[in-house]
Amino acid sequence: MQKGSLIQSTRRNGQRVWEFRWRDRSSHRVVYRRIVLGKTEEFTSAAEARAVVAGLTLEMNKNDRRLQPHLLTLAQLADHYRCRELSTDNLWKTYSTKAAYEIYLKRWIVPKWGEYQLSMIKPIEVESWLRQLPLARTSCAKIRNIMSVLFNHARRYDLYRYNPIQLVRQSAKRRKVPHILLVDEIRKLLDAVDPLSCVLIFLDATTGLRQSELFGLRWGDIDFTGGEIIVARSVVHGNISNCKTESSMKPVPLSPALAKMLEKWKAETKYPGPEDWVFASNSAKGTRPMWGQTFMRKRIHPVAKQLGITKQIDWHTFRHSYSTLLRSLGTDIKVQQDLLRHSSARTTLDTYTQAVTPAKRAAQDAVARLLMANRS
Repeated sequence: MQKGSLIQSTRRNGQRVWEFRWRDRSSHRVVYRRIVLGKTEEFTSAAEARAVVAGLTLEMNKNDRRLQPHLLTLAQLADHYRCRELSTDNLWKTYSTKAAYEIYLKRWIVPKWGEYQLSMIKPIEVESWLRQLPLARTSCAKIRNIMSVLFNHARRYDLYRYNPIQLVRQSAKRRKVPHILLVDEIRKLLDAVDPLSCVLIFLDATTGLRQSELFGLRWGDIDFTGGEIIVARSVVHGNISNCKTESSMKPVPLSPALAKMLEKWKAETKYPGPEDWVFASNSAKGTRPMWGQTFMRKRIHPVAKQLGITKQIDWHTFRHSYSTLLRSLGTDIKVQQDLLRHSSARTTLDTYTQAVTPAKRAAQDAVARLLMANRS
């Protein structure tokens, strides 16, 4: 039974990390493999770092009769999944997805099921537990799905053969309808907030950009001549990564009213270069974008309160409001889907509708005109 070796190494960027190395005998020849576990400051001792690879050790020795797969605990499986799927070297998942998975694993799944052997986890017990959690249905559905992902991960690496979570029922239907802002409420906000907040609200309410995409914009992404916005990246907690899906990277129409606002802001900002952030942080001297939630809490929430708007407002509220406005204007459902950049099963159709079509431009312009009514 091999235990592998744990060492500290220095990466090209000068960062000190823990590395785990082992011999892979799964093929006809021995292959020496390694994986980065994390920064040295994340684990104060070798014992802490080695605890992370407990599940990986089982994979290395899965053919050893002394280590039977049915003895694997969910905590060990979660550690194995972290090493394989949530490491910084793995680019299959975005930073936001990795962070969300880590939160659910650390806060809910491992504390409850970590000490259970996989063979002891029964569908009806998981289903009953999910119904008792003080969480929204969508959150419970995410927990259920992540647990299912863990078991499928075990099957893929031949650590376990059965996924009991496939039999767990959990609805993702919302108990409450998400808040949306009416046209008059958005207009009141636009009239009352400061100029920069006005640009951000109008941009979000007429494009439906997600918060991570909104604050991930650089000036080079905005094509004033072609009338398009290229959504090229996502910024979550200061970390830059790819967008959520391929559909998310479709170009977004730039209405004349929005273009005029952005051109005015570009002339006023200290950071108007192609590689500069559209909403750059002055405190960081333009090296990173503003923090969206902080901006919302300090600049927009107080104004909304003064106006008597009691609804819970965040950046996604404007995306929901944009969707509702599109429906109220009778926009074709396919155009709505493209404007909101939602994924679709109709892959072939989506592949040939990447460009900003006249229908999408007309729909977005209609929303912009609606919000600009009675404004100078």
